[in-house]
Amino acid sequence: MIVTALVLGVIVGALLGLVGGGGSILAVPALVYGVGLPLAEAIPSSLIVVGAASAVAVLPRLRRGVHWRLAFIIGVAGVATAYLGTTVNRMLDQRVLLGAFSVIMVVAGVRMFLPTRSAGGPCALPGGRVNWRSCLPRALAAGAVVGFLTGLLGVGGGFLIVPALTLVLGLPMGVTVGTSLVIIVINSVAGFAAHLDEVQIDWAVTGAFAASAMGSSLVAGRLGRGLSDTVLKRGFAVLVLGVAAYVAITALIG
Repeated sequence: MIVTALVLGVIVGALLGLVGGGGSILAVPALVYGVGLPLAEAIPSSLIVVGAASAVAVLPRLRRGVHWRLAFIIGVAGVATAYLGTTVNRMLDQRVLLGAFSVIMVVAGVRMFLPTRSAGGPCALPGGRVNWRSCLPRALAAGAVVGFLTGLLGVGGGFLIVPALTLVLGLPMGVTVGTSLVIIVINSVAGFAAHLDEVQIDWAVTGAFAASAMGSSLVAGRLGRGLSDTVLKRGFAVLVLGVAAYVAITALIG
């Protein structure tokens, strides 16, 4: 289990470091199917892994820019809904959750194939200005949705945050990646806190997973600067769709 956790942690951390998301959506199925943890234990464990790896992955991005105000607004907006998502999680069957997880993964994978504009929008006007009257409601809505999914499914939300920041809020990719990682850290902490009353963690497995994810996220964050956004997004989309198919089939056959 430790060796498997180390290998899967490298993959999850690399995706976070390269595109500012993606590792989150793979961490839960990796812990469930790869390592063999039950879903109830995999969800809080994934939040530890994703939060730690994202905190490390953002370091190489600091010089390229992080929109700290938006990251704080979106992250805080998701705190309350993360607790709501956790409440709903306890009311649903595991197969229902995994089925919902696979559907969201398919949507995310397909979305990554579609083109995105690099800049322009209420939160990224010419000259670095922000139209807060239009930007703030969109940022709050995006944070609420991502926070709910964080609590419900144990994902940091980067697979939704990245397209939300570029399409809905209009941030350029150079700022989107770093901002997404900061939001993932906030959401992961909130999601984990919501599970504290009944948390069960295999610290040896989770620690190995997190350590390898942190190391690979730092390396990938530096290497990712030389790769095009199109190559990274489409490669990630293929991987996510493959995992979604596997999760869906497993949920259906039990």
